[in-house]
Amino acid sequence: MVAHYHACMSRTFSDDLPKLLSSIRDPMVEIRHDLHAHPELAFREHYTTAVIRDRLRSIGWDLAACPTETGAVATLRGARPGRRVMIRADIDGLPVTEEVDVSFTSLHEGVMHACGHDVHTAALLGVADLLARRRDLLAGEFTLIFQPAEEALGGARAMIAGGVLDTNPVDFVIGAHVTSVAPVGLVATRPGILMSEALAIDVHLSGQGGHGAMASTDGNVVLAISHLAPRLGEVVDGLHFDGTSCACSAGVLSAGNANNVVPRHAQLRGTLRTFVPGQQGVALDRLRALLAEVDAAFGVTSTLELHEGTPAVHNDVEVVQRVMASAAKVVGPKGVITIPPVSPSDDVSEFLNQVPGCYLLIGGALADGTSGMHHSPNFAIDDDACRVIAGVLAASAVDLAQS
Repeated sequence: MVAHYHACMSRTFSDDLPKLLSSIRDPMVEIRHDLHAHPELAFREHYTTAVIRDRLRSIGWDLAACPTETGAVATLRGARPGRRVMIRADIDGLPVTEEVDVSFTSLHEGVMHACGHDVHTAALLGVADLLARRRDLLAGEFTLIFQPAEEALGGARAMIAGGVLDTNPVDFVIGAHVTSVAPVGLVATRPGILMSEALAIDVHLSGQGGHGAMASTDGNVVLAISHLAPRLGEVVDGLHFDGTSCACSAGVLSAGNANNVVPRHAQLRGTLRTFVPGQQGVALDRLRALLAEVDAAFGVTSTLELHEGTPAVHNDVEVVQRVMASAAKVVGPKGVITIPPVSPSDDVSEFLNQVPGCYLLIGGALADGTSGMHHSPNFAIDDDACRVIAGVLAASAVDLAQS
């Protein structure tokens, strides 16, 4: 009896993790497929929210007040005192029409989980399951954040403005993003700046318009916007950070509604991505100069609107070291690498600007090489990424909480 007691007391969460991950894999994948089939856009994630909250209740987590209509906040206290750790996942989809032939393809026309947020959500619910099953072994307190509207770059800010960090104070925040360009089992991050700062830009062009049969360059907003879009990259020429270039590109061009009418108005919507202070100002000065050049060349008038974006993802040096050590327990030392910064953005940065933490990129590419790029109609992820993400985040959270 005494020997059995000491054996139980010496058991650790890491010891149990491989078996636990095997036991929760199928439920995670089932949830992931359900969410993938029912994607929802930013701040409209009502079905997703219901799935999350129901699952959390069923496995014994306490639902806390959520400052946004969609999303969820849940807490779990371990058996012993320790640090407070927040784990965050994003839940929204994108306005993309899926072209992947899978049994769980999107049922919502024009909406798709084209960035893996279904994987993130399912994996964090897996973390919730893991921690709940071994609550008696854990130190510290855990808070799960299921954040809406990452793709709109407003969800994190809305949750923080609503007081989520005030009502749920924590010592560390961690999270992970699946990537289709790395194999399952690879974990990548870096101390300092991991991902870029994003700024949403709108350019409005006005011209005289007229009959399509008598169109000329002067006052033609269609020609002007067609000239502007491919030149946006010029505004970040030579701007880079630690070997990674800044980026500026268009995502939406709109003009006119008749094939024989040159419209008076056109719009370009895009993003500017930079890394360190000063780069954004240089790029915006160049963009304004480019707009002035387009105005003069095409006889149009441009107006630039800047919309609040999100800051760069900045990882805490000490937390990165500790999380990488925890990740190595799950994927092995060779599966954890340090990478250069990447040009995509993520509003997990809003949390990381308030609380020291670490964000990770975790591989999920299909073995046959057909995954497709993020935000594309053929984006696809290996289901086993759920297991890796859940294992890495759970191990990291437990280790951080014991410090």
